[in-house]
Amino acid sequence: MTAHNRLTQQARAADRPPSRRPRPPGGREPAAPRRPREDGRRAAGSGRPAARRTGTLLAPVARLHDRARRAWDRPLTAYYLILGGSLLITSLGLVMVFSSSQIQALRYDLPATYYFQKQLVAAALGTVALLVASRLPVKLLRALTYPMLVVTVILLVLVQVPGIGVEVNGSTNWLRVGGPFLLQPSEFAKLTLVLWGADLLARKGERQLLTQWKHLLVPLVPGGLFLCALIMLGRDMGTVMIIAAVLFGLLWLAGAPARLFGSALVCAAAATVILIATSPHRMDRLACLGASGPGPDDRCWQALHGIYALASGGWFGSGLGASVEKWGELPEPHTDFIFAITGEELGLAGTLSVLMLFAALGYAGIRVAGRSEDPFVRYAAGGVTIWIMAQVAINIGAVLGLLPIAGVPLPLFSYGGSALLPTMCAIGLLIAFARSDPAARAALAMRQPGVPRTLAGLRRKTMRRPVRKRPSGER
Repeated sequence: MTAHNRLTQQARAADRPPSRRPRPPGGREPAAPRRPREDGRRAAGSGRPAARRTGTLLAPVARLHDRARRAWDRPLTAYYLILGGSLLITSLGLVMVFSSSQIQALRYDLPATYYFQKQLVAAALGTVALLVASRLPVKLLRALTYPMLVVTVILLVLVQVPGIGVEVNGSTNWLRVGGPFLLQPSEFAKLTLVLWGADLLARKGERQLLTQWKHLLVPLVPGGLFLCALIMLGRDMGTVMIIAAVLFGLLWLAGAPARLFGSALVCAAAATVILIATSPHRMDRLACLGASGPGPDDRCWQALHGIYALASGGWFGSGLGASVEKWGELPEPHTDFIFAITGEELGLAGTLSVLMLFAALGYAGIRVAGRSEDPFVRYAAGGVTIWIMAQVAINIGAVLGLLPIAGVPLPLFSYGGSALLPTMCAIGLLIAFARSDPAARAALAMRQPGVPRTLAGLRRKTMRRPVRKRPSGER
């Protein structure tokens, strides 16, 4: 018998029914070989169809996506993102202020830790302000908006009084409060505008007046422009840009029509062009966009060395404290250009970490504003988020050479107690707003001492899915 005939007989024997097949000596019948499906293609090197194998590979990714989605949808996600993100940014900022300000302090015959100690005191006071603001009820906060507005206007007027206001780096926006400590009222004007504008829009929204342009614009826009005028008297255009961003953000949250936005943008662009064209100093800063050299009279020195600092950092930086640009080459390394020193010492990994923390903070603020049913909370949370994110964009854009240098510090990160205190107070308000969500309050109440024995047990009894009792033989 040829080999072909033997293979043919074996194949026919395998296709016979089990009853006709002779049993082996052990009495057990061998399992029939599994046939491949005709409608499915086999994956190369495996016995399973390609579609099934692909689904198996994507199953862990799908499970990870579901877990991440459930984690983002938890009631306390925004609360933990705001609290943890702000504390991490502030802590990393203290480290970078200590590293970037030592040479600057020694140049002025000061102790090496001079700027760090002042920033640490400001951070401690800001932490107290954060805790107090996180416990303020909304009614009390709304009652304090108009007194805050009056105090802020008085301080901004006092700055322009000769002999009282202090000039720093060409801007007269400071008040001396004792010893080496200075106060910048324009930083508190941001928080004041957010709270006053939120209360104003919430009151008009309750009376159904926001559909009329005159009630939408007056007195919010004149009040914001008045604050901008007082700040521009001190030649601080960077803060004015942030005030304008907050004003536009509040109008957008209130549902202003597109025509109104278009008209306001045209007016704001025209005013910006006039302010820049009438100031040689601002024109020089605008001319430094994309500069590849220091320019005439080294007017682009700061912008150029900021790029040098970022470029020399590489992936993981030169090491904490090993910056070269802070040795007199880069002006203001611990304030406006601290992000450049971060890139030089911590590299791309450090700068991306900072950006991710700010992105998480911005997402949490948007989530708090979007989920709130209280109009005041929605406007205030949205205004604070727009304020912080606009300031981050202006500062980092200037360091990267994408925007003109505006003298705006990086929130929670740069040196400056006057900027840190109102920002941490605003973070405390975001925490209070995140806690005011009903689902977040219920989740926090479940974690109180003694609650697991009462409410937690009730939750397990009421929220557990009923399971049908199966017979002993059922699988």
